[in-house]
Amino acid sequence: MTPPHKPFEIFLATLPGLEETLCAEVRLKGFRRPRAVPGGVVIEGGWPEVWRANLWIRGASRVLARLDRFKVRELHQLDARARHVPWATVLRPDVPFRVEADCSGSRIYHSGAAAERIETAIRETLGATPAADAPVLVRARIENDLCTISLDTSGELLHRRGYKPAVNAAPLRETMAAAFLQQCGFDGAEPVLDPMCGSGTFVIEAAEIAARLNPGRARRFAFEQLASFDAAAWETMRGVQSQRTPAARFHGSDRDAGAVAMSQANAARAGVEAFCTFCQAAISEVTPPESEGPGLVILNPPYGSRIGDKRALVPLYRAIGQVLQTRFAGWRVGLLTSEPTLARATGLPFLPPGPPVPHGGLRVTLHRTAPLG
Repeated sequence: MTPPHKPFEIFLATLPGLEETLCAEVRLKGFRRPRAVPGGVVIEGGWPEVWRANLWIRGASRVLARLDRFKVRELHQLDARARHVPWATVLRPDVPFRVEADCSGSRIYHSGAAAERIETAIRETLGATPAADAPVLVRARIENDLCTISLDTSGELLHRRGYKPAVNAAPLRETMAAAFLQQCGFDGAEPVLDPMCGSGTFVIEAAEIAARLNPGRARRFAFEQLASFDAAAWETMRGVQSQRTPAARFHGSDRDAGAVAMSQANAARAGVEAFCTFCQAAISEVTPPESEGPGLVILNPPYGSRIGDKRALVPLYRAIGQVLQTRFAGWRVGLLTSEPTLARATGLPFLPPGPPVPHGGLRVTLHRTAPLG
């Protein structure tokens, strides 16, 4: 593979089932020739592209920089090859590191032994200190005797935007919410309503998209601890202002007063409270926002083993369908559930669904409608 100071492969990870959605976002954000692969999207670039991907991309869970790739069948070969990775161009001797390895279909099958060999190679060639809680993570994947060495440039998973300590009982990750908004055709130009808003994730993500706020603006990243980091260039990149005042507003309601307060606090921390409205309301009380044209209703109701019994939830889903059918003409609907029977109970005219996505130990599917008649 190409040395890290030249263009190299960058892998943006996402959940299975969201690869094409992420690829569309990466392309829209101006990254050249993105390619969807199982588990994510591949692009090529340099360190500025790594920083930009972490700062800009809403649907990725982490960004990995590929450092090297080589065939290996024995641990002693791995030890020798790991010593030829240009560690000094990316790692700092004064910053602790850790190594994680994953092996499948290979002669080297013990991931712990593989990680130890790479850790030793880094320690002895660079002088850096391994530590279990290190901020810098080196990842090795050995699949069919092909070893890929990567650096996790994100650190904490990217759904942790840096503003949201308050979550409800069944939180939806911000990265997933952004992907589902994108699948519903949301581009920031229309109002959004979540009538079961929980901690406000859909509403806040929609407001951020409409306001053109970078998702990574309020957090730190692992790449800031690397030898390849240029603090001045990064500050210049972060300092570019693209923010605008949205033309639409973004609305959330929930029957639980605590969820409403949580959403309001999260919106304030995200800096979008001026564009969001939250109120306490049962689903039967929900009506379209006044003085705003049709937009998108998107919601993540309870489903089955997540919170309640499936059969007990059928009346709730029927009520959701009745309210939306009778009061929200012209609005599109996006409904997330793990149970097709519950989606059918709404009676809404859903389009063919996309692939299921892992969430909270279940596989959930986004059910979408065209504008309701």
